[in-house]
Amino acid sequence: MLRPEHPACGSGVGVLLLAGSSGRVDVPRARLLQRHGATVLAVRWFGGPGQQPGPHEVPLELFLGALDVLRPEADDLAVVGTSFGGEAALLVAAEDPGVRAVVGFAASSVVWPGWTGGAWTSHWTLRSRPLPFVPLDPGWTPDTDPPRFRGLYERSLAARADDSGDIPVERIAGDVLLVAGGDDGVWPAEAFADRVAARRAAHGLRTEVVRHRDAGHRAVLPGEEPAQGGQRMDRGGSPEADAALGRAAWPAVVRHLGLEELGGRAVLP
Repeated sequence: MLRPEHPACGSGVGVLLLAGSSGRVDVPRARLLQRHGATVLAVRWFGGPGQQPGPHEVPLELFLGALDVLRPEADDLAVVGTSFGGEAALLVAAEDPGVRAVVGFAASSVVWPGWTGGAWTSHWTLRSRPLPFVPLDPGWTPDTDPPRFRGLYERSLAARADDSGDIPVERIAGDVLLVAGGDDGVWPAEAFADRVAARRAAHGLRTEVVRHRDAGHRAVLPGEEPAQGGQRMDRGGSPEADAALGRAAWPAVVRHLGLEELGGRAVLP
């Protein structure tokens, strides 16, 4: 593990950074956070050696172990995730009471399934057991090209019989910041954020939500370029709105993570 170059250089926060369904290591965002004083561990969580080939039955212990790697190197721990990675970030923060802050970009309020090539199963396991998930509506078909999957997730959530699959966000001891676009074409991220906030509020816990009604699935923070790659789909938003959401979210990101205008080191395995 590499620490900041000088003892006085760095904010003291260690950030576990999780990308979404692209499977990539989010190097650009890691570098942005490290420029502002964080020590960043950006991990690939599927598709790598010894890992699941896709986002299904990924052990949460992978992320909990990464936090243990960061723990000796940081005064505080945080998890930052996008999309499926945001889903994981909330789950991991609910499991590890040492996480001081979690930031979810287009994060889900529930656990969703992944396709194994032969069946649908949970995105995540814990202690070798798949977590409960919300089944996807088998009758849904896209009506746009490229596909806009938001309707699939809305219909699937509306059709479930109980609250099985809900992420226990009331168990998150640290601060929670959620960033969501109202025109997210992948899934209803703004509604997910509101569900998380409501569930935590029912337990006396505060959640900050930053939103932009015209932004899509990928907020672009100041200093970032729009992300490329991933599955072909309509993610909603526009370059202008996605950048506007990123600008609106950045002060809250800095505040929740305790970032500074200092240099850290990005750690990329």
